[in-house]
Amino acid sequence: MVQLADEVFAVKSDPSQLDVNAEVLERLYKLHPATVSAFDDGNGPVAWVLLIPTTLDLMNRFLGKQISEKELFDLTPIEAKFDAVYLCSALVLEEFRRKGIAKQLALTAIDNMREMHQLKAVFVWAFTPEGDSAAETIANLAKLPLYKREK
Repeated sequence: MVQLADEVFAVKSDPSQLDVNAEVLERLYKLHPATVSAFDDGNGPVAWVLLIPTTLDLMNRFLGKQISEKELFDLTPIEAKFDAVYLCSALVLEEFRRKGIAKQLALTAIDNMREMHQLKAVFVWAFTPEGDSAAETIANLAKLPLYKREK
């Protein structure tokens, strides 16, 4: 999964992207326990989804390229009332793709976040056509408008 993340997102060579490590994971869980989800087929994780709850203001600043992905994460307050969710990343091993695993993980996470927050939008910065399509499907099924950051 780590190798796949490096191949798709190249976070090591782009300091504006969020590089997930133990410290980042700890802060993500403080934002909301459903930020990170994984699916294990019994032999280890085969899919991983990361969503960041945040505010509409920060969403708009990110979409307008006023702040980076890392700044979006750093500026999101821990105990705020969140009204937007950033579909940050979804990774699925090739042999498990197109089975709806990432979609279900994301929808379950959004439902869990809705228990505490009145979400009004989801947004994405898609790196692949598959990521763009998945974001559209997730937004439609969650009945939330989708906003996209252009590369």
